[in-house]
Amino acid sequence: MTEAADKSAGWVTFDPNLKIVDCTVRDGGLCNNHQFADGFFKDMYDTCVAGGIDYMEVGYKADKKLFAGSGCGPWKYSDEDDIRREVGDNEGKLKLCVMADTGRTNPSDILPKSESVIDMIRVATYIHQIPAALEIVKDAKQKGYEVALNLMAVSTVPDFELDNGLDVVSKVDEIDYLYVVDSFGSLYYEQIGDLIERYAKTGKTLGIHAHNNQQLAYANTIYAAINGVKLLDTTMMGMGRGAGNCPTELLVGFLKNPKFNLRPILKFVQNTMYPLSQEVDWGYSIPYMITGHQNEHPRTAIALRDSDRKEDYVGFYDEITSF
Repeated sequence: MTEAADKSAGWVTFDPNLKIVDCTVRDGGLCNNHQFADGFFKDMYDTCVAGGIDYMEVGYKADKKLFAGSGCGPWKYSDEDDIRREVGDNEGKLKLCVMADTGRTNPSDILPKSESVIDMIRVATYIHQIPAALEIVKDAKQKGYEVALNLMAVSTVPDFELDNGLDVVSKVDEIDYLYVVDSFGSLYYEQIGDLIERYAKTGKTLGIHAHNNQQLAYANTIYAAINGVKLLDTTMMGMGRGAGNCPTELLVGFLKNPKFNLRPILKFVQNTMYPLSQEVDWGYSIPYMITGHQNEHPRTAIALRDSDRKEDYVGFYDEITSF
């Protein structure tokens, strides 16, 4: 058996260094303006604990001044008191992380780690924002957190510009994890492989966050795991912006590490996520496929899905391809 065949046969499922980061509350919150029902967060947290999930992303750490009047729910801001109230007696049973969007986060809102229930700050940045992102990175590291850097929308970035950005990132010791992000769900495994190879040259431990516009989030996440990526982002039933993400239940079923327990995850999907999916729109659909094919942000597909012509696939295709 070749090494490649041996990898595909599943040896990666026993890699003890692979960790799942469930992003349901954060990425899923983009589908409902972070307005989850009472008890959702607690049930989600308890499910992650029971399922052996390594990290749960609790939401964004957004600047309230920037989003005043937006009607966002509490997980747009992820206040410490809100988190502690929800996790209750299970506090500390798994690691928590929060996303800090460059340009939308005030570092002064991030408490020192000694005063926080959060373990990791994930700094999201576009390539042109890297200098500003590194200020948040360094502030969070100085405060005692694990720190991840998520480079967004790299499928639209010229190679030379991405390489220059990665060269800058490679020299920043405060970054613990560097994320390959398929923001538009446009990437195929060959492109994921190229990015992994380039990102690995920074010397950082890598993560992946994949979107499902072409139904490749699961496949690309598995490919990344087989090829050395250690932090694997998922969401319950794939809930996330637009076409959603790699489903937690699918990846747990693949990663046959005994630390994971699929049954409580399936129970949560059955009792909570499936009913929610009948009320909130997310997941693979033709408009999201089209934006994925065209390497476009899904905002236009989201708008179509919210309109009275949500099934006008041909008209939408003509509009997108005429740009």
